[in-house]
Amino acid sequence: MAGKPKLYYFNGRGRMETIRWLLAAAGVEFEEQFFETREDLLKLRQAGYLLFEQVPMVEIDGMKMVQTRAILNYIAEKYNLYGKDLKERALIDMYVEATMDLNEIIMHHPLQPPEAKEKNLVSITEKVTTRYFPVYEKALKDHGQDFLVGNRFSRADVQLLETILMAEECKSDILSKFPLLQAFKARISKIPTIKKFLQPGSQRKPPLDEKVLPKVMSIFNIGNE
Repeated sequence: MAGKPKLYYFNGRGRMETIRWLLAAAGVEFEEQFFETREDLLKLRQAGYLLFEQVPMVEIDGMKMVQTRAILNYIAEKYNLYGKDLKERALIDMYVEATMDLNEIIMHHPLQPPEAKEKNLVSITEKVTTRYFPVYEKALKDHGQDFLVGNRFSRADVQLLETILMAEECKSDILSKFPLLQAFKARISKIPTIKKFLQPGSQRKPPLDEKVLPKVMSIFNIGNE
């Protein structure tokens, strides 16, 4: 019997957080190995475990998987969160790629210099409310189902909920003009595995704050590579 997946990353969100979300949504228990120093990352590189010298890295089913999208695709397929056919999978991919683009934008907000943060937040809010969330609101209206694709829970639902909650951290009333997304958020949050992940004490990580940021920048040598 295979052991629990093991996640290698720093103790924070970054690109690993969506992987945590998807495993948790699938009801899969996982372990985490956190980097405390840059040397911890370099050891993995020197051991040849990182195909492109980058993390996230997930040990699963005897593999040392890298590249976020490859890891997410594998988990989604393995745990039946990837639609019932090729067309549903294509639609899921379109929705997921957009949420990942948006996550990337939000994720980099803490890295902005203080004088640029207010302007950056305005830009994030504008993109969320005019480019991304209207698409999902319309999709739910046109589709008429509880889930984004087909009539069953998929990775598209998981990743949209993650993105909604991240966007609300930037602006608490960001869903005010999107009633169907408000209902979607409430509905998906009640799915037992999701509800468990949203509880205090889970492996869900908080937003990156000023205390953790210097450590993360040191581990990844940000600004020096």
